Formats: sequence, C-alpha cells, structure tokens
Amino acid sequence: MNYLKRHPFPVVARFDRVVAVSFAFPQEVLRPLVPEGLEIDGYEGLGFVTVALVWTRQLRPAGFPAFLGQDFFLAGYRVFTRLRDESGRRLRGLKIIGSETDQRRMVTLGNLMTGYNYRQVKVAIETNGTATRIHTTRPDGSTTLDLTFDDCGGEIGLPAGSPFPDWRTARRFAGPMPFTFSPEADGSFVVIEGSRADWTPRPVVLKEWQVSIFDEPPLKGVTPLPANAFAVNDIDYRWSRGRIVRASKPG
Repeated sequence: MNYLKRHPFPVVARFDRVVAVSFAFPQEVLRPLVPEGLEIDGYEGLGFVTVALVWTRQLRPAGFPAFLGQDFFLAGYRVFTRLRDESGRRLRGLKIIGSETDQRRMVTLGNLMTGYNYRQVKVAIETNGTATRIHTTRPDGSTTLDLTFDDCGGEIGLPAGSPFPDWRTARRFAGPMPFTFSPEADGSFVVIEGSRADWTPRPVVLKEWQVSIFDEPPLKGVTPLPANAFAVNDIDYRWSRGRIVRASKPG
C-alpha cells in the first residue's frame, strides 16, 4: 500500500482549463499545515494558499490510450513550499492540503496512489457571459467552495488588498510549481515532478469567493488576502513517478 501511495508510475492528462486563485496568510498561521522539513515559500512574511480549479480530461498512466483516461473536475488546495534536499538543492513546489472531485472513482484512485486527500463533492458550474461560478458541496449540502471569476480579458488589476506590487511579482505564486511534496512517516517526502509544454497564464477578475477551509483551524479567525487570480487553457501535463527525498538537516 505504501508503494502505491508513492505515485509509482508516470501519469498524463489534458487540462481544458485551469484557474488558480492565491490567498495570502501570515506565514506563522500556515505553519501547522506544513510538515517539518518543508519551508513556507513566502513573500514579505506572507505565505500563500492556492485554490486550483482544473477541468481535467483523459487522466491515465503514461503510454495508455486516451480513451481509457478519466474525465473529472478538480478543486485543489495547496500551500507554496520549498524543500532543501540532502544535496543542498532547494526544490520549489506545493504541499497539497486537500483535493475535491466530482468523480467517486478519482477519490478511490487518488487516495490509493497519492497523499493528496481526495474527497467527493457535488460540483455546480454556472456561466454568465465571461463570468464563471464554481459551487462545490458535501453530501450533507454544506458548501466547501463558492467562487466566481471573470475571464474578460483586457487590462485587469490585482485583487483588492493584494500584497503584490504588480502582476509580474504575483506570477511567481500562480503555479503550477515543478514539484509536489507528500510527507512519509519517517520524515522523508514523496516528490512528484510535473511538466508541461507551455504555460502562459492570463489574469482574471476574482469577483466573489467563499472557501470553507478558511473557516477551519488553523486558518479560522484570520482574514485571507486575495493575492492573484490566473487562468490558462489547453495544457498537456505529465507527472513523473514519485521518488523519495530526504530533507537536509538544519545547520
């Protein structure tokens, strides 16, 4: 079982659309979400939780025909982090804190082969012109995510209250990152490297949002700052098989 959870083979998929919205929190608030061995990748004392919305098609082991792939919607919650390995390299990536999907099979497969904490939700997607609303709910009807963005193009400003001075700086925390990090019981990490042919995100307008994990410890009671919002379309993506990496010891 441990072997399977280490993402034992490469996987490919196509992303019809990806929308990533990052929210800033004081780094010390995010620390309980990040295991020892990982650093919080921050900006001026702030760390970032990203909500990634992904319209996914044909997810399958590399080499399998596309018609065997899985189509699903994913809402992922991640913290920007860094891992310094034993050779001294600093790998920049994401610690996944939760994943939601509309497909039961993806919950089973995702939790079997990764540490990404999948759960099934009901997903409602509404479009009105260039605006899109994503509303996800648990089986009991409670909301886990309610987010509206407008992919209207043109000159778009940073979200109100963003800690970034400009879009160029904000782009550093837009994703995707090269690596994801999943902790093992012995203090090592399963590191999965992702790659894509092209990734040219464009700013979108964040109109309204409700994120339920922000109402849970350790984030409860802390006001998140919307930091950036980006979209990208038509991306072929590949994840390498997981490998075990040990963090360098402090000092």
